[in-house]
Amino acid sequence: MDGPAGAPPLLLGPSVGTSTAVWDAVLPTLVDRFRVCRYDLPGHNGAPPLPAGATVDDIATSVLALADSLGWSTFHYAGVSIAGATGAVMALREPDRVLSLAMICSSARFGDPKTWRDRAATVRAEGTMSLVASTVGRWFANPDSPASPLGERLISDLVTVDPAGYAACCDALSTYDIRARLDEIDTPTLIIAGRQDPATPPAHARELADGIRPANLVEINGGGHLTVVDQPTAVSAALRHHLPGGHLPSDGTPDAGMRVRREVLGDDHVDRAVAKTTAFTADFQDLITRYAWGEIWTRPGLDRRTRSCVTLTALIAHGHFEELAMHVRAALRNGLTREEIGEVLLQSAIYCGVPAANRAFAVAQEVLG
Repeated sequence: MDGPAGAPPLLLGPSVGTSTAVWDAVLPTLVDRFRVCRYDLPGHNGAPPLPAGATVDDIATSVLALADSLGWSTFHYAGVSIAGATGAVMALREPDRVLSLAMICSSARFGDPKTWRDRAATVRAEGTMSLVASTVGRWFANPDSPASPLGERLISDLVTVDPAGYAACCDALSTYDIRARLDEIDTPTLIIAGRQDPATPPAHARELADGIRPANLVEINGGGHLTVVDQPTAVSAALRHHLPGGHLPSDGTPDAGMRVRREVLGDDHVDRAVAKTTAFTADFQDLITRYAWGEIWTRPGLDRRTRSCVTLTALIAHGHFEELAMHVRAALRNGLTREEIGEVLLQSAIYCGVPAANRAFAVAQEVLG
């Protein structure tokens, strides 16, 4: 368990072959506002395995039992891959208990059932070592991820997982299909896709987002099946915007403003600005921290991705190019891709003027390069 006692409860679930460590890079951005419990899948990391013929519905039953044991009658939920599917099943079964749902690199149906049955048979016969090369290729799009300490830990999890436990989860995935029931999910839902995910490509995420009425879709560039590991900053930003209570309060206080200012602009930038503050500029620094960051950027009406789009356009329209570079970096931190930033600048060419957009592209290219 992580986070303050009494904070809103949040359950986090992993993908097949991994452990709770899959959330390590994202967890620090959630524990300030939530009481977080991460769980292992059945048959993983010492957890009891699924019985023969078990389904994703059975995994959902075990997660609901976990919530009961914690005294959580209601909770927020986020899951990667099979754990995302587990969350969807819980939202169908117990809509009053799942307050919000995030499905990361997940699906309404994970491909051909025979593929999963074949993989289960392979693992039972040869162990999980036989899957390492192909799995690493699916998991990671960021070339630095496999050799990172977290990447190495997750690969070790795959090698050491109980083959029977892994195979049972494959069997469960082979029978999972909620495509015809997506419109029954009434829980506020975030769908996150990795654009380089070969296991559950963005088309799977779009099917979820199209079928679940209260759903928002975020596609993250540079993310494989474990986008939560490849691009933790973008995943963190999307989750904080989605989760109720994840926004900082619009209380206009310096502490709230400084907190979101650091999240959007980065500690290095803010530390430099603070270090340059003098008696002459202190009141102005307090003004922008309190009102720009503590009142406007913390409001829940728009997510930070959208606020970045608006800010970039406004800066271009008024020719504030000295501020534009800073907010291009902020847009990346807020989850916009390079391509999406380019689209904002291209749109500005029509509504703000071609010369202004030309200058904006030059500034942004220097930052992105």
